Amino acid sequence: MRSDRRRAVGRGPRAHAGAASLSAGAGRAPAADMRLVAAGAAEAESLAHVHALAFDPPWSAAEISGVLGAPGAFALLALDADDRPVGMLVARAIGGEGEILTIGVSPAVRRRGLGQSLVRAAAGLAAQGGAEALFLEVAIDNAAALALYESAGFVAAGTRKGYYDRGPAGRVDARVLRLDLNSASA
Repeated sequence: MRSDRRRAVGRGPRAHAGAASLSAGAGRAPAADMRLVAAGAAEAESLAHVHALAFDPPWSAAEISGVLGAPGAFALLALDADDRPVGMLVARAIGGEGEILTIGVSPAVRRRGLGQSLVRAAAGLAAQGGAEALFLEVAIDNAAALALYESAGFVAAGTRKGYYDRGPAGRVDARVLRLDLNSASA
């Protein structure tokens, strides 16, 4: 699965300069045997594979590829020491705002700092793209994700009623979170 054309993000000498500095911030760094790489439509299958480990229903490779074709869209893929995909993030930065559209980490490697590394790298890339703030939605009953985002500096910006469809269990609200990036208050 290793591809020399992929750009490493936040790890090692090939790391993207903006994201590399993010790994030195507060919180845990991902395990030494994992690295982040920039991903595009060519990696949509790998991104979808990790998404399926984290979500039901998952996004398909075609859906991810479609999102990545939009202006300002970008993705990150976390690879383990054997270059297996274990984490992913899809985001966009356009019109002065960034948004994390989806983020997922394989259950086998959760609680090792990978989610936080993905969020930090996305914040750095969104800021480089001119975003002054980074937004995301998270289910109000997802305590682990809420804790992750709060530890990364996100603050509540609103609520989307009935945003997530849980099938027979009904709908659940989403909390909209915001992280200031390039503004004077960041």
